[in-house]
Amino acid sequence: MLQTVVVRSSCKLNITRRMASSAANSAAMGMFQCSEKGKRIYSELVGFMDEFVYPAEKVYLEQSTELAKGDRWRIPPIIEDLKVKARERGLWNLFLPSVSNLGQLEYAFMAEQMGRSAFLAPETFNCGAPDTGNMEVLHLFGTDEQKAKWLSPLLDGQIRSCFCMTEPDVASSDATNMECEFRREGDEYIINGKKWWSSGAGDPRCKIAIVMGKCKNLKDAPRHKQHSMILVPLETPGVKKVRPLTVYGYDDAPHGHYEVHFNNVRVPASNLILGEGRGFEIAQARLGPGRIHHCMRLIGMAERSLELMCKRACERKAFGKELARQGTVQSDIALSRIEIDQARLLTLQAAHLIDARGNRAARNLVAMIKVSAPRMACGVIDRAIQVHGACGVSQDTMLAHVWAFSRTLRIADGPDEVHIASVARNELKPYVMAAAQGQSKL
Repeated sequence: MLQTVVVRSSCKLNITRRMASSAANSAAMGMFQCSEKGKRIYSELVGFMDEFVYPAEKVYLEQSTELAKGDRWRIPPIIEDLKVKARERGLWNLFLPSVSNLGQLEYAFMAEQMGRSAFLAPETFNCGAPDTGNMEVLHLFGTDEQKAKWLSPLLDGQIRSCFCMTEPDVASSDATNMECEFRREGDEYIINGKKWWSSGAGDPRCKIAIVMGKCKNLKDAPRHKQHSMILVPLETPGVKKVRPLTVYGYDDAPHGHYEVHFNNVRVPASNLILGEGRGFEIAQARLGPGRIHHCMRLIGMAERSLELMCKRACERKAFGKELARQGTVQSDIALSRIEIDQARLLTLQAAHLIDARGNRAARNLVAMIKVSAPRMACGVIDRAIQVHGACGVSQDTMLAHVWAFSRTLRIADGPDEVHIASVARNELKPYVMAAAQGQSKL
């Protein structure tokens, strides 16, 4: 369950937080020319966060703590209350361009604000992972039947979903290693395999999984044409939620990250998404915008952590003066501001390129931000923890929990090494080609 608490004086922080982060966001909006509608919705979202979300953090913690005395895999009522308010104000499904009429760039600014209250805000606006990625998949590739049965209730916030891709018995950083098998038998597919890190599977409202696996009849096809995605209702016989996994000790209930086994699970062939062998094609469409969202939420977490660091530095004294007057602390604060703004601009550039030229054109930038944003967030949060001392590693601030989340994203959605290799290949490409032709790029 959520084991962190919000800063006691968050109301005061709502005033001071406008300074550096708001200035940076305003400048970036001007640079990237957001629409008037985008600016208006962004302003409304920020106001909603101040009026409802930040005050609800304490309530969420109290309700989660009380529920944990019994069954911790239950939903704190405050979440549904916030969802009703957000939907009434039109702050709903903002991530999906066809619904919100917002581009990836405009939504990126909003994702950053949601990241400031990472365990509460995204779901409040029906913009939480992995539902956003699953809804995008169904919107782009689902049949009319699939959309009616699963996309509509997801868009309405009535149910939640999970995505089953990573496997415990293979190196899933190379997704072609997947062993989960889909076998066609008449009008059904039979699924056998093990998945883990199926985020969201612990939520009692999670009703549907998108499962990626290898089609048995495509074993002789090219490596990236052997895999498919299929919809599996979680109540289907043979689906077993084995155990919740912890992230540095946090089980993240009631969301959770589960190991899920599929033992002779039968689903209708009509549950297949797009077609056999199209799994990696779907994954690329899903992951581009999703990585933008993750990175901007990380920037929001880093911004709030920096604010906590500055506040702590001004309140605490050591060796005869405030921490804010200590040179090492000033260095930590300055480096954090520099790194946050760098990561934000690179991420916004990637979002802008997706809007202008599509996912494929932005692939290299998306790989860059997937490396830089989590590393930046880990560094900033670590400095904030250091300034807080023993308090920083305790449950008395959000810092330990958001550090664990940020560190996980150096592995989730592809480890750093995979993205770094991709960026290097792209950078070297013209030189390799020139060398092959006996030319020099120097």
